[in-house]
Amino acid sequence: MKILLTNDDGYAAVGIQALYDVLSLEHDVILAAPDRERSAVGHGITLNEPLRIHPIQTRDSQKQFAINGTPADCVKLGLFKLYESPPDIVISGINPGCNTGINLNYSGTVGAAREASLNNILSMAVSIAHGPGMDFNGMAVFINQLLPKVVENGLPQRTFLNINAPDLPFHEIKGVHITRQSSTNLSSAFDNRTDPKNNPYYWYSQVNNHGTEPDTDIEALSRQYISITPVQCDSTDYRCLTELTHLVSR
Repeated sequence: MKILLTNDDGYAAVGIQALYDVLSLEHDVILAAPDRERSAVGHGITLNEPLRIHPIQTRDSQKQFAINGTPADCVKLGLFKLYESPPDIVISGINPGCNTGINLNYSGTVGAAREASLNNILSMAVSIAHGPGMDFNGMAVFINQLLPKVVENGLPQRTFLNINAPDLPFHEIKGVHITRQSSTNLSSAFDNRTDPKNNPYYWYSQVNNHGTEPDTDIEALSRQYISITPVQCDSTDYRCLTELTHLVSR
């Protein structure tokens, strides 16, 4: 099958190269990723400067490209400039650091998968919780095994998969759970620091990714399972739709 790979860590990142090495053994893979790290840019696109595609000199240099834009830019250019006909699936990752709960709103990894889904292309975002046990090759093999099931069965229109693994050697992972998005890891704390000129500055504090909210992505990772969450692009609150219509029409 035809696969477009991207990420938010840059074309040379360990995670995306692990995916490329495994998937290209069996599939027609094009890698189109940012030319540098673009973490936490969400679904942003580039409007005020030109975008450029640079082929990367590898043993198959026509298959890897660095782009001076965001992950969503990379998907757009990949779909409409690097392919004559659409790929079967877009895979974003493998990101070093989980993308769970509220972090989905900020993640460039997830933003790239969402962009593909908006263009009616099957897609998934793939991440591993940050830590010493990150097994990129094991996760790449797992994604390769999951691919035919996803492509054969499909997904609802404008729905994509957000996949996260614990930071363990793959043989130590307990299994796979289908989960919902957690709502417990909102980042709102800062470390207050002072520079050498006695001026204050701030760093985001570590977010707690060890919630106990049942059946969620964060809870699955805390129990050493892979989490697979179906995410929809439509943000409409259908529970509120009728009530709001009645309220406005009074």
